[in-house]
Amino acid sequence: MSARLADKVATIAFWACALMVIVILGSMIGYILYHGGKSIDWDFLTKPPQVIQAGGGIGPQIFNSFYLLVLSMLFTIPIGLLGGVYLAEYARNSRLTEIIRLCIETLNSLPSIVVGLFGLLVFVNMTGWGYSLMSGALALTVINLPLMVRFTEEAVQGVPDSLREASVALGANRWQTIVKVVLPCAFPGLVSGTIITSGRVFGEAAALLFTAGMSSPALDFSQWNIFNSSSPLNPFRPAETLAVHIWKVNTEGLIPDLRRVADGSAAVLILIVLGFNLAARWLGRKIYRHMTAT
Repeated sequence: MSARLADKVATIAFWACALMVIVILGSMIGYILYHGGKSIDWDFLTKPPQVIQAGGGIGPQIFNSFYLLVLSMLFTIPIGLLGGVYLAEYARNSRLTEIIRLCIETLNSLPSIVVGLFGLLVFVNMTGWGYSLMSGALALTVINLPLMVRFTEEAVQGVPDSLREASVALGANRWQTIVKVVLPCAFPGLVSGTIITSGRVFGEAAALLFTAGMSSPALDFSQWNIFNSSSPLNPFRPAETLAVHIWKVNTEGLIPDLRRVADGSAAVLILIVLGFNLAARWLGRKIYRHMTAT
């Protein structure tokens, strides 16, 4: 086989694999949206769920998912950012660095059910918080932290060394160079990584079953005192997220319109995840063009 023919065969094979991935993903998304999109309306997105009667919605579950996202990223972003900067700028080839990278890889490969059991033992029982948003947020931090560290390290390493050398030549020390030069240049990659990491929060269910709980109290959205048990902003109340709600409806649901609620919830969840991924690409490109004037 000639080199030109081998190149054409390899190109066709690569294109075929790429198209196969697109077809599989498109088929899954299309199937879910076709069956669940018919159930999505304003009442479905805002009403609380029903236990026995038909006609329930997923309003509290959507709010719980976004609130849990905010709480989790409050821990994930600063810790992951500092860890990634350390590995990219300060860490040397030593046994300590190897241990750190091994720990990151181990955390990244842990099944979420294992993290959930760990969260049940530490964040739920040992702290005395019980099933709560805070317990779930800390469990999700354990899951997302390795990914955030990896995104930060790659974004920082992608900054050209010439910019660091120019900063040092102008009299800046290492920390000033990182804060004033490296992080602003890596900012588009950091934003994309943060949004992609955030999108994982919506799909987690196993870890939250054991930490955030499978039920939500009646929420009073006019009550903004975070110490009130009915306040939606109380971080120490149990909270059922959208992914957990889908699992619960499909396994324990008693409502007569079970299929409508399950399909509609799945469609809303996949739209949120798609929105996060598209937002990551759009925002990353926009910030990159603004900062590089391209």
